[in-house]
Amino acid sequence: MTTLAHISDIHLAPLPPVRPKDLVGKRITGYLNWKLTRKSVLSGESLATLIDHLKTQNADFIAVTGDMTNLALTEEIERAGKWLHELGPAERVCVSPGNHDAYVRGALEKAFNRWGDYIAGETLEKNSRFPYVRRVGDVAIIACSSAVPTAPFLAVGEFGRGQAARLAEILKVTGEAGYFRVVMIHHPPNTELQHPSFGLRGHKLFRDVIARQGCELVLHGHTHRSSIHSIPGPRGEVPVIGVAAASAAQGGRLDDPARYNLFRIERNGTGWACTMREYGFQRLGNDIVMRLQMRIY
Repeated sequence: MTTLAHISDIHLAPLPPVRPKDLVGKRITGYLNWKLTRKSVLSGESLATLIDHLKTQNADFIAVTGDMTNLALTEEIERAGKWLHELGPAERVCVSPGNHDAYVRGALEKAFNRWGDYIAGETLEKNSRFPYVRRVGDVAIIACSSAVPTAPFLAVGEFGRGQAARLAEILKVTGEAGYFRVVMIHHPPNTELQHPSFGLRGHKLFRDVIARQGCELVLHGHTHRSSIHSIPGPRGEVPVIGVAAASAAQGGRLDDPARYNLFRIERNGTGWACTMREYGFQRLGNDIVMRLQMRIY
């Protein structure tokens, strides 16, 4: 059996000191948004408590679907690298970046340099970072990237034809090898969660790849909500599961409180058995509880 934990939207708080020269372009609106809204709903205390609880699970692997930072400031990227090291060794943790990690041009390249093996794995092409693969027992974790810099007031992601072609080949190879294939991406690919200002450009392309090649599970973040949807695969529906922001404080009007998901995956004859448990805060109360248990396969 392999246990896989999924967390997302870390949004490490508080913001480091911000200099006037840092507030150019999109960072101006992001900084104001932090000061007026996000500062009160993204809690470092909630995140620390949630991660302490997650560590007691001794998961074989932890998948992080992005938004480690808020404005992708250099100090934030450095802090995120240290946080990942505290979360676990790179062979047991990987990151699929989010739009906040690519907030301005050049930021994501800094993240690659600082986060190193946490945002890397086996690839088809030497010069193409995504998708990359991590193999843990019978599970293949396939990390895509939807992280691109965008204009102010936009939080869209992008999934292009090059990445789609590589994902299709990886899914084919890992499927033929008999792996339970988990695809992770920051932005949700299902039609229910698309919007011109914060959706995924290329969401249909992503779904077309899954419809042809299949996978067993898709994990995403971005919405700051716990959610369960599905998209078509070649042999039935593929579960698409989103998780609430790991830093979300209780009492927020828009976001679910901080949560993580834990999957238990094992072979069951010629198929798979997979159960999901969701742990996190309720709207009321100070304890982390198991909010949901469901069988996926």
